[in-house]
Amino acid sequence: MDTAYHLEEHRAALTGHCYRMLGSAAEADDAVQETMVRAWRSLDRFEERSSLRTWLYRIATRVCLDSLEERSRRARPMELGPVGSIDGPLDMLPGSRWLEPIPDVQALPADADPSELLMLRQSIRLAFVAALQHLPPKQRAVLLLTEVLGWSAAEVAESLDTSVASVNSALQRARATLATRDLSPARAPLSDAQSSLLDRYVSAFERYDLDAFTQLLHQDATLSMPPYALWLQGPESIRAWMLGPGSGCRGSRLVPTSACGSPAFGHYRPGEPGGPHKPWALIVLELSGDRITGINSFLDTQALFPRFGLPPELAP
Repeated sequence: MDTAYHLEEHRAALTGHCYRMLGSAAEADDAVQETMVRAWRSLDRFEERSSLRTWLYRIATRVCLDSLEERSRRARPMELGPVGSIDGPLDMLPGSRWLEPIPDVQALPADADPSELLMLRQSIRLAFVAALQHLPPKQRAVLLLTEVLGWSAAEVAESLDTSVASVNSALQRARATLATRDLSPARAPLSDAQSSLLDRYVSAFERYDLDAFTQLLHQDATLSMPPYALWLQGPESIRAWMLGPGSGCRGSRLVPTSACGSPAFGHYRPGEPGGPHKPWALIVLELSGDRITGINSFLDTQALFPRFGLPPELAP
């Protein structure tokens, strides 16, 4: 096999790593492409003291650190302001402010063993990647290389051109910061109860049966809609939104996919009478037990639907 193939087979693993660092699927793609270019140019200096993937991770980490020097952290609406109300303003913020979802297939390597895959899937969850954004870039890199990839402090120190003591100090501070975030682990794969929950969610949403829909929500469930800063919390507020400003979703259809290690759906709203359903949002759900705790509706369908391989419209 040629060298280009050997580099390319690590793309998903590198994309997942860059996504955790940057919080953006598009920026992760760019970072991986730059990693491949740098790797190709310096391939003659690869000494095989480590695996090719480890060497590529080192390059990718440096690319991400370079990228983060001039960029502010990405966030979710819940981190930027207090909970809103259904009559609150729909203020929009630039896309560069928001955490973006990523398709599982693009961020999870197919050759990972089950235990490794579980860790990698948990570490691309929206809540975890959002929490990472609160870490300075170096702490973020140290935490990911040690906690997610399982590198030793000495390996991380060599990769980042620093000391073991500095790595251990950065790791301690990163862990302390994450300990203040709500990062209770999600079940993976889905339990039978959660699979049933998703079926009931789709049925209730497509029928627009808001009594049944509300019963599926945790008492602290949130609804967010980037690029709008507004977010809502609680079943009654979410129900009121769907009956009021969000009532245009009546008659919608959902197409299943997966994003950020979580169940997700392409959301299509009705178009002209008798015409096709049109893209409206990529919905990423967060679950806890047998309830939905988060409904994250990302409205940039022009960028997201092609990335997720979702059709541009649905026939009536």
